[in-house]
Amino acid sequence: MENKKFTPEEEERMVTKAYQEMLSGYLQSNHRKKMEIIERAFKFAREAHKGVRRRSGEPYILHPIAVARIVSQEIGLGSTSICAALLHDVVEDTDYTVEDIESQFGKKIAQIVDGLTKISGGIFGDRASAQAENFRKLLLTMNNDIRVILIKMADRLHNMRTLGSMLPSKQYKIAGETLYIYAPLAHRLGLFAIKTELEDLSFKYEHPEIYKQINEQIAATAGHRNEVYEKFAAPVRERLAAMGLKYEMTARVKSAYSIWNKMEAKHIPFEEVYDLYAARIVFKCDNEADEKKLCWNIYSEITDLYRLHPDRTRDWLSTPKANGYRALHLTVMGPDGNWIEVQIRSEKMNEMAERGFAAHWKYKIGEGEEESELASWLKTIQDILDNPEPNALDFLDTIKLNLFSSEIVIFTPKGELVTLPVGATVLDVAFYLHSEIGTHCIAGKVNHKLVPLSQKLQSGDQVEVLTSHSQQPQPEWINFLATAKGKTRLRAALRRDRRAVIERGEKDFAAFLNQYGLEPDNNVVNKVLAMEHLQHRDDLFFMIGCNEIALSDSMIVRLKGKQQASGSLLSKILRNPFANKSKNVDAEPTITTVPDSIDKKQTYVLTSENGVSNYIIAPCCHPIPGDDVVGYIDDDRHVIVHKLTCPNAMRLKSSFGGRLLSTKWDNKREKFLASIHIEGIDRMGILQELIYIISTNMAINIRGLNITANEGVFSCELTVLVEDTNVVTALCKQVKKVKGVNSAARMN
Repeated sequence: MENKKFTPEEEERMVTKAYQEMLSGYLQSNHRKKMEIIERAFKFAREAHKGVRRRSGEPYILHPIAVARIVSQEIGLGSTSICAALLHDVVEDTDYTVEDIESQFGKKIAQIVDGLTKISGGIFGDRASAQAENFRKLLLTMNNDIRVILIKMADRLHNMRTLGSMLPSKQYKIAGETLYIYAPLAHRLGLFAIKTELEDLSFKYEHPEIYKQINEQIAATAGHRNEVYEKFAAPVRERLAAMGLKYEMTARVKSAYSIWNKMEAKHIPFEEVYDLYAARIVFKCDNEADEKKLCWNIYSEITDLYRLHPDRTRDWLSTPKANGYRALHLTVMGPDGNWIEVQIRSEKMNEMAERGFAAHWKYKIGEGEEESELASWLKTIQDILDNPEPNALDFLDTIKLNLFSSEIVIFTPKGELVTLPVGATVLDVAFYLHSEIGTHCIAGKVNHKLVPLSQKLQSGDQVEVLTSHSQQPQPEWINFLATAKGKTRLRAALRRDRRAVIERGEKDFAAFLNQYGLEPDNNVVNKVLAMEHLQHRDDLFFMIGCNEIALSDSMIVRLKGKQQASGSLLSKILRNPFANKSKNVDAEPTITTVPDSIDKKQTYVLTSENGVSNYIIAPCCHPIPGDDVVGYIDDDRHVIVHKLTCPNAMRLKSSFGGRLLSTKWDNKREKFLASIHIEGIDRMGILQELIYIISTNMAINIRGLNITANEGVFSCELTVLVEDTNVVTALCKQVKKVKGVNSAARMN
C-alpha cells in the first residue's frame, strides 16, 4: 500500500467517510453534543495538513480523524479531547503555534495540544537520555491533565494499526517501544482492550510467522472449543435465569500474545495451553449497593454446579486493583476435565475494565473513588520524577516496574491496606511508608513472626517494620526491592552518601583496566563516559561501584579499537563471552568482521564461514538460526544479534531505534550450542535410552549432560550442537516419545 496514488475525488470521499464515522460514534455517546467546535477543529486541521500524505499515500488528515475516533469511541472521551486529537499534530508539523490554537479553540484544548507536542515523535528518540527526558515530560503532563496521555495512547494505537507501511527496522523499533512502555501504561490506566490490541499488534510485527500460526490454531480449534463451552454454559444459564438476572454470558478467547507468552513461559506447545478462553458474566444492576452481593450469589450458583479450584479465586470486589479494576474471578473444572476461569462483573465494572477509570477523570464526574485511585498512582510516579536516575535506561526500567506488575494487598499493624507488586518485600513496605524508615530498616514482623528485610510477602500478610538508628542503606538492598518507589528512594539515599561507592568503583575500574595493560587516564575515562552516555567521572565510578555498569571484555574491544588490539587478544576478547555458549566449539577462534557499509533499509544477511562472521551472538540470549532475531549496531559498528524476545533487545529497541537492523540468517549453516531441559519419571536405563536416541538415531553431537534424580523424578540439562531451531524441535519431539519423559524444551 506504500505510496499508493489517489485522485482528488477519491481523497475527498475517504476523508468525508472517515469524519462522518467518527461523528456518528460521538453522537451516540452520553456527552453533551458540541458539534460546532469539532467541525471547526476538523476544518482547521484539514487546512493545516493540506497536501501532506502518510507513507501509505493516504491524506495525512486521516490519521488525526482516526485518533479522534479512538479517543471518542474506544476510550469514551468528549468534545475537548476529540478537538485536541484532531489538532494534535498541527503545532508539531505546521507553522501554527500553541497561541494560534488557544485563540481559536480556548485555553484547555491548547494546553492539551501543547502537552502532546512536547512529547511528539513517540516517547523515544535515538538517544537514551533524550528518551528518558521525553518520557519524564509525558508523566509530568499526566499530573496536569490525564487526557494528554489518553490521546497519546490513541495516537500510538492508530500508528500500530497502520504499521504495515513502515520499513522492517522501523517496525521493530515501534513494536518494541510499544511493548516496553505503551502496553504497560495502558494496563496501568485500566485500558485493557487497548493494552491487549497493542500487545497483539507488537507480536504480529515482531514474530509474524508464530502470530499467524497461533491464530490459525485458534481458528482450527474453535469448533471443539465452542462445543465444550456450550456444555459448560447451558446449566449456568439455567441457574442465572432462575435468579431473575438480566445478564450476558460470553466466552472470551485469550489473545495470541498471551497464549504465546504462556507457551514460552511453560515450554509447552499450543495443544497443552488448556485455559484458552475465559467465560465472562456481565449482569445489569440498577442499585450499586447490590453489586457485590449479586457477584457472590452468582459465584455460589456456579460452585454448586462445578468443582472449584481452591487457589484460583480472585476477589477484586473488596480490594480493587490499583488501576480501579473490580470483578470476582473463580476457576472451576469444566465438563472436558480442563479448568475454566469465570469472570463476574456488573455493567459498570465491565465498563471500567474495558475503558479504565482514567476516562472518568474529574473533568467528567468530579471527585470520586476513581480519581483518588489514579491520584494515588500519580503520587507514586511523582516520587520517581523528583529523584530521576542518572542512567536513562535505569530510569525507564524503574518506571516500568511501576507500570506493569501483578499485585498483592498487605496490611499495616493498624489495619491500613497497602497495594504492592507481587514479589514485594518487608523493605518495600518500609520505603513505601517513608524514606527514613526504609534506610534504617533492619527486619520486619510478618503476621507477628520475625523475618529478615528481604522476606517476600503474600497477599493478606500483616507487616510491621523494625528500624534501628545505627542501620545504614546498602547497595545490595536493590536486589530485595520490587517497587519503583523503593528502588528510587534507596538510590537517592545511596547518592547522598556515595563517596565510598565512588572510591570503590574507581578502584575496580583501575584494576580491570590493568588486566589489559591500560591506564585509567583522562583519555580512557572520557572514552568510557562517551560509551555510557555519561558526563561526569563520578557518575561512572558510582555506577561501576553499584554494579550498574558491567566491566566486560567488549568494553576493552571498544577502547583499544580493532587495529590496536593484537590478533590473539582480539580473538580472546571477541570469543570469550560466547565461546562456550553459541559458536562452533569445534571451529577455530571466530573473528568478527566489521561490514564496510550497512544499508538499514535492506535486510542484513547474517553470514559465517571458515571462522569469520559478520555478526556477534549476544551472550544474554544465545540465538541460533531459526530464531526471530534483530541486529543492533554498536559503537564500533559490530552487528550484535539478539533474539527478538530478549529483555536486553527490548531495551535496545525502545532506546536506540536508529541502530536496529532487520536481519536474516544465510543458508550456510555452522553449528551452534543449544540447551534443552528434560523432566520425567526416573527408571532404570532411561539415560542410556536418551543418549542412544540423540547420538545414534539422530546423529546429534552431545556437548554437555547433567542429570539429577530425586524421589523418583529426574531432571536433565542437555547441551547439544545443532544447525538451527528445526533440529531442536525434532529432538524435543523424539525425546518426549521416551517412556517416562514428561517434558523436553529448549531453555532460553
